[in-house]
Amino acid sequence: MGMQESAAPAAAARRFRLLSPVTAAVLGVLALALLAAAVALSSPVHQLSILGAGPVVLVAVIYVGVGVVVARRQPRNPIGWILLTFILLFIFSSAAGFYAVLYYRLGYRGLPLAPVAVVLQPLWVPALLLFPLVILLFPDGRLASRWRWVLLAYAVLGCCVMAALFSPAIAAVAGHDVRLDSFGDVISTGKSHRGPASVAEVLGLVLIAVIWLSFVGHQVLSWWRATGERRQQLKWLAGGAAVTLVLLAVSLAVSSTSVGGEVLTVGIAALPVGIGVGILKYRLYEIDRIISRTVAYAIVTGLLVGVYAGLVLLATQVLGLHGTVAVAAATLAAAALFTPLRRRVQRAVDRRFNRARYDADRTVAAFAGRLQDAVDLDVIRGDLAAVVQQALEPAHVSVWMNERG
Repeated sequence: MGMQESAAPAAAARRFRLLSPVTAAVLGVLALALLAAAVALSSPVHQLSILGAGPVVLVAVIYVGVGVVVARRQPRNPIGWILLTFILLFIFSSAAGFYAVLYYRLGYRGLPLAPVAVVLQPLWVPALLLFPLVILLFPDGRLASRWRWVLLAYAVLGCCVMAALFSPAIAAVAGHDVRLDSFGDVISTGKSHRGPASVAEVLGLVLIAVIWLSFVGHQVLSWWRATGERRQQLKWLAGGAAVTLVLLAVSLAVSSTSVGGEVLTVGIAALPVGIGVGILKYRLYEIDRIISRTVAYAIVTGLLVGVYAGLVLLATQVLGLHGTVAVAAATLAAAALFTPLRRRVQRAVDRRFNRARYDADRTVAAFAGRLQDAVDLDVIRGDLAAVVQQALEPAHVSVWMNERG
């Protein structure tokens, strides 16, 4: 009996030795090496706009960096390992797809293991299934036992989806009928599978989407109940997700231009950054300031764009001025309005999103007004200590003043 009790801690110790900072560093180096290989393979396949472009490579590096740092700092937190596994699978899927395209579409018949690359190309499927677990487990990786059944159902549905999406590649390789698109996805195996199987696949995807929404709902309820540090952590998660969704919408709106892809990649990078800051608690309490500044500048930008467009239309359509003169006048007016408008909007936004900063500014302004008429040093000293205590809430306040003439 004693041997069995000692065996469990030993197994746990071995498991945590495996999930070590060294393992995180090795996985990070492996991911960067795979990324370099994928970029090299994308060039002859003419898919540089998908993986070889600088912004997308930067996003992949950010995911790798956040995963390595979280896994090294908190090896018992599964989120860092999930991020590393997610980006590894995604990069490996891209590299395998480009490799298969070189063999089956571009005629590089000397490449070995091309059928294996075809089979491994759908690894993006388990990667996408893994990532939502980061949302559910944020920030400490712990989860109530009631979620075990949900995770079990999610695992079963995920296996079914993976089987459905891996089977065309396996069937194509087994039947020696491999036809790929430019990304390495199997186009057809020569047979069509429709009917009940397609309905089952759609139902499985709908159930997976519902489970994903339950993950988001869990974090929304956690934010509603949380206070203090935990609430700030969840704000970083929500902030990263909000930036991602907003820039996703923007990228769809400008998808016809070359800017759409860059906007999307920047948005995708915001989520891991928010996750990393929230978990590691680095500059945790600056999220209110970031949200306040972001909202304020978005409002100011929108107002100035409206003013600029209105002045241009007024000058050209109503007053009949030349287009160049109208644009110059509207630009000068917008520039002149920027500073006073930003101050007014910033105060209004701080009142809602950064109340601590707003209250501190009001306290300091009131103190400055009282200081103009104060002549008693003892009164000034006491008032200053009270203002610092109210604005900054330090553990201890001391004031030294030079009273020499």
